[in-house]
Amino acid sequence: MAKQYGVRDFSPALVQRIAEIIERHPGMKRTPLSRRICEALDWRGAGGQLCEMACRVTMLRLQADGLIQLPPSQIRQPRQRACFAPTARTDPQPAITVAVHELAPLHLRIVQGRGDDSRLWNEFMARYHYLGYTPMSGQQLRYGVYAGEQLVALLSFAAAAWKLADRERYVGWTDAQRRSRLHRVVNNTRFLILPWVHSPGLASKVLGMAARRLPQDWQQRYGFAPVLLETFVESPRHKGTCYRAANWQLVGRTTGRGKTSTAHAAQLPAKDVWLYPLRQDFRRVLAE
Repeated sequence: MAKQYGVRDFSPALVQRIAEIIERHPGMKRTPLSRRICEALDWRGAGGQLCEMACRVTMLRLQADGLIQLPPSQIRQPRQRACFAPTARTDPQPAITVAVHELAPLHLRIVQGRGDDSRLWNEFMARYHYLGYTPMSGQQLRYGVYAGEQLVALLSFAAAAWKLADRERYVGWTDAQRRSRLHRVVNNTRFLILPWVHSPGLASKVLGMAARRLPQDWQQRYGFAPVLLETFVESPRHKGTCYRAANWQLVGRTTGRGKTSTAHAAQLPAKDVWLYPLRQDFRRVLAE
């Protein structure tokens, strides 16, 4: 009987094939081994790239279930999560209190790679977002939002939640359609207006700009464009006012199980589910 790991079903025959690949390369480290398995299984994302990270996560779960035996990890000590302690670069700045139309022209800049801009984005998020900094894996985009040359907001997008009952009802998805088209849904994982920025209308305007910009940027980076955005808003901490003002639709609430959880019990606070179609025929595209 096939067992599901992530977005794929693994039959006993497929698991056996993975085990045989591992046995044929006893001295190979886990990272090149995941690449070899992806190539053998033609395990690729929608943009054609090898799904090496997903493969490594799956291999760990297969080993935990006693189905394969991986070579020993080359990491002598467990990796510690990156810590972004506050520096002077993210200290509070003079308050901005003008309405959005009085700000300098707004524009979005993609945060690239792991350089200085990336570390600064992470530090702002760690210091001022109520959820703090959490590393993202897989497909993702981060933006800094500027009024002229002044940073006023930050936001990020990444892979959608694996299962979400209210989203599935809204889209009209069958389970098979969700499995094959989930990559066309992207999650707004973080949105932060810097705490000294009090500009009426700014948040909804930024969301609108991001929704127009994201499909092109995602297409350029990953080879396909999303057609639906989702996000989760913790209530009653936040009311989702800016999402409503930007024409996002409140479609339900999460169960509190977590974005990728396979557990049945609630582990996190329940959150409101908001969706934003990026094109009118999104249901047709997601049903293909």
